[in-house]
Amino acid sequence: MNNPFTQLAFPDYDFRLKKSGDKPYIFDELRKKWFVCTPEEWVRQNLIKYLIIDCNYPTGLIAIEKGLKIAGRDFRFDILVYDREFRPLVVVECKAPEIGLDQKVFDQVLHYNYQINAKYFILTNGLNFIMGKISDDQGVIFLEKPPLFDELVM
Repeated sequence: MNNPFTQLAFPDYDFRLKKSGDKPYIFDELRKKWFVCTPEEWVRQNLIKYLIIDCNYPTGLIAIEKGLKIAGRDFRFDILVYDREFRPLVVVECKAPEIGLDQKVFDQVLHYNYQINAKYFILTNGLNFIMGKISDDQGVIFLEKPPLFDELVM
């Protein structure tokens, strides 16, 4: 089965895809199950492959779509990468390609990070990226691309 969505700003990766009824599905190798391949899921799966294959992020330190409570309300982050001591390192918010990475999306990841307290963040719609380091003394320092995992934990 061909890719159900347009080419994103990632290298071409191999995915296990299938169709059931009129819906495309993608196999998530980390969660070991099939998911409906929505545009946002397509972005999430491509970013996960990019982080693992191109940036050497250990698969065992990546959590996907976990819940958290903020001020008594339930939220779900898309991806959270931990450091080797299992402390939050990178919080990630994925959007469908047609969703712009505006102030609202930026505020969403910072809102999640208020509870998570990761040092880095990534926002992506698969076409564009906003990445940065959250510094206590310098505020947000924007980065060109996701650093290699070993560069983050130095």
